[in-house]
Amino acid sequence: MEPVTHFLTGACIGRAGLNRKTAYATLAAVLAAEAADLDMLWGFAGPVEELKHHRGITHTFIAAPVVAGVVVVAVWVLHRWRQGRLIRKAKVLNQEVKAPAVPVRWVWLYATALIAALSHLLLDWTNNYGLRPFFPFNPRWYAGSFMFIAEPVLWALMLLSLIVPWLLGLADREIGARRTLFPGRGWAIFALTGMVALWCWRWSERAQAKAMVENTQVTTAAVKRVALEPYPVNPFRWHAILETADTYQSAEVNARTGEIDSDPGQDVIFKPTNTPAVEAAKRTFLGQVYLDWGTWAVVRDVGPQRIAGIDPPQLPPNRQWTTVKFTDLRFDYSYLGTGSNRGRDVLAAWVYIVDGREDAGEATNGREQK
Repeated sequence: MEPVTHFLTGACIGRAGLNRKTAYATLAAVLAAEAADLDMLWGFAGPVEELKHHRGITHTFIAAPVVAGVVVVAVWVLHRWRQGRLIRKAKVLNQEVKAPAVPVRWVWLYATALIAALSHLLLDWTNNYGLRPFFPFNPRWYAGSFMFIAEPVLWALMLLSLIVPWLLGLADREIGARRTLFPGRGWAIFALTGMVALWCWRWSERAQAKAMVENTQVTTAAVKRVALEPYPVNPFRWHAILETADTYQSAEVNARTGEIDSDPGQDVIFKPTNTPAVEAAKRTFLGQVYLDWGTWAVVRDVGPQRIAGIDPPQLPPNRQWTTVKFTDLRFDYSYLGTGSNRGRDVLAAWVYIVDGREDAGEATNGREQK
């Protein structure tokens, strides 16, 4: 999922009762819930390095305890700094340092950070990008593919659970009611429970949509495999991909009405020919990284097309170059159902190949790998 969902989930985890066990619980949960995405810093080494390492080692079960530990150490540093500041201030004012309402219990704090770190893996598994939780022992990608990567329903649910207690607290202060020490526990539990309920609902709808596709003759050819990709907000609508021996065919599925919409004239992609340039591109650094991740990757020789942001190779007349394009069908659909996302090359990649064998430049999302 995107960072907003991770941060909000961490806040709800901390406020669901763990903040009553130890100080800094919500802070630790928020930091740990998003910390795994620090692997995006690999982007400074280039876009292909970013693709290779994103949702890599930091998104694994063996790294989650380490991530939690690093977060706890960061909180410890903050705690020591705050304590030192309070002590200095108390000395100046000749006062005693007040004991906090809830002391820091480091075991509980670590447990909180670990739960939040594991929540990151769970949330990322729910969408169709996937992750490799058992890496490096098992390099396989796992993806639940029942939640869109950015889900406004989850945002609304968790923001509601965080804002309502604050508003109620304002009302209580206006009427002089006694202030609640840890407000919002019930609302946070409600939000987390609602998130799990939404997951179960969408999982069920996806299973129903997949059964509809498998039991309906969408294409006359024998189907080798089927994928269902989610839309945001609407749990009944799914984008289906069917692979046959020679083609990929997409379809729009409505699990509520039982409708399957697929136009053989527009929604069929014939599998491209494996030219020497395509084979050479698959052996490049970008090609190996992309094919390791792209479970529905399509690789095409698109001819001498310029890659955005990268100059084509300058060659003498006796040499030729071509562009090989990598796309993943899991992301090649209009997420809002308008058709406007088609052709935008979401998570696509390109390689310049010279004379059908030499790598002359690689790029993803308009950024060149140096």
